[in-house]
Amino acid sequence: MSRVRLGRQGESLARQYLLQAGYRILASNYRCPWGEIDLVAQEGEELVFVEVRTRRSSAYGSPQESITAEKIERLQATAQDYLQNHTPEPGRSELQWRIDLVSIRFDAAGAGASAPRIEHLKHAVQF
Repeated sequence: MSRVRLGRQGESLARQYLLQAGYRILASNYRCPWGEIDLVAQEGEELVFVEVRTRRSSAYGSPQESITAEKIERLQATAQDYLQNHTPEPGRSELQWRIDLVSIRFDAAGAGASAPRIEHLKHAVQF
């Protein structure tokens, strides 16, 4: 399976997971000059920017370990861009938001072999 296809499959699984958990998906693959956010969702009154990391195995570390300081800066800048370009609902002056990580890990036998392990880390990026 190609890396791009694996990433798309991971994002699809993350979307399904979040929807089942009661989140509302507002955008997918939000892009701006600073970077990309895989999913923009809403949980209750809070806006959630979601980075999805998909791995076939743990040979190169966990999905969480793959988020570098540079990636964190790009995620924060992209989230700020989204906030500046999307006004809050009428009557709301300030919007609470966070950056989460959803990691998807398939076993070593490949993406089709068994159910993937999905982990959701809220507030994965502190600012």
